[in-house]
Amino acid sequence: MKKFTQARIYRQHDEVNEILVDRGVIRQIGPHLPGADEEIDLQGRLVVPPYVDAHLHLDYVYTGGKAGARNTSGTLFEGIARWHDVKKTQTLEDARERALRGIQEEVSRGVQFIRTHIDVCDPHLTGLKAMLELREQLRDTVTIQIVAFPQEGMYAYRGGDEMVEEALKMGADCVGGIPHFEWAREFGEKSVRRTVELAEKYGRLIDVHCDETDDVMSRHVELLNALVMLADLGPRATASHTCSFGSADNSWAFRMLGLFKQSGMNFIANPTENAYLQGRQDTYPKRRGLTRVKEMWEGGINVCFGQDSINDPWYPVGNGNMMNILDHGIHLAHTMSLDQLDRCLDLITHNGAKTLNVEDQYGIEVGKPANFIVLDASTPFEAVRQRADVLASIRHGEYLFKRPDPGYEIGIDLFRKTL
Repeated sequence: MKKFTQARIYRQHDEVNEILVDRGVIRQIGPHLPGADEEIDLQGRLVVPPYVDAHLHLDYVYTGGKAGARNTSGTLFEGIARWHDVKKTQTLEDARERALRGIQEEVSRGVQFIRTHIDVCDPHLTGLKAMLELREQLRDTVTIQIVAFPQEGMYAYRGGDEMVEEALKMGADCVGGIPHFEWAREFGEKSVRRTVELAEKYGRLIDVHCDETDDVMSRHVELLNALVMLADLGPRATASHTCSFGSADNSWAFRMLGLFKQSGMNFIANPTENAYLQGRQDTYPKRRGLTRVKEMWEGGINVCFGQDSINDPWYPVGNGNMMNILDHGIHLAHTMSLDQLDRCLDLITHNGAKTLNVEDQYGIEVGKPANFIVLDASTPFEAVRQRADVLASIRHGEYLFKRPDPGYEIGIDLFRKTL
């Protein structure tokens, strides 16, 4: 039995500062808890549930430097064209090795839950096979959900819808789609309908790349929301990106916000990548590319953030640091009031867990797995302001990693002379 003491637990009162863990499960939370075999003093640091990266492409990571991967226009569509060629060269070993490196990079920064989209527009399903292996091998370290994602379209890619279904049979957790990439609006709508049909048939979650474009007439999110509402699947469905919704007519957008609230559908924004890819055809003013995060958040619609890419044909950088993603997102979304800064960690923790439908195993609560991270800060505000590092990651009560306490030597005499 272990007791973590002197903790500042996110969403708890200051006096609730101890966590008692037995056999990997949180048994008690509160002040003055019973003694334990091992007591760990967290020295007043902030303890939060593990970071959730709700949107990532692990089969693409570290392909940005491969031959033919250079995206000279910086657009979504050229990225897809470059990936079409790059993926032909990947082997099962290559896909597994790159994905493992990406997972390790994320886990080393406090992520314990990942939803990854895996391209199934591949007759060999190479990336999917690699990820299915890693999901099982690493389940004690990180929870991975796999989206069967037709990167080149369910219908623009011949047999794409059949590949999605095959991936679900093989064990993918979610049905994906990319309706704005189909060759005509009708085919985009057909793909949305097929996504919901497959989710119902196989009992899977839904996560659609939806309207990732500056085209204000791209409104597939409207159809997706209506279909999941009719099927009573709203909380099990997610619309990722929805960039065009950020540029849409306000009258339509605010009506849709009411319908989103009614359906309970989840939304994922990818701040760094959306800002990098979108607005490429704009002169000035240039659009930020972000969906209406502020309005969703304030309106009680579940919205969270994701990394999206790590060094691939769409995005040259990225490192799985969710605090960096949060920092960009709250700037772009204008969500930095003092109240919002105290609770915006939800956008990379609790809201992501709700999107992944893993709330039953997530959160610092009695009876749940002892999964949490320790930040180098004492309050949520300071954690966000300082972009706090993760000092430790605990899963099932055991350390995934622990960094030494940072130490600083400040030249006080130098400062005094200067002043």
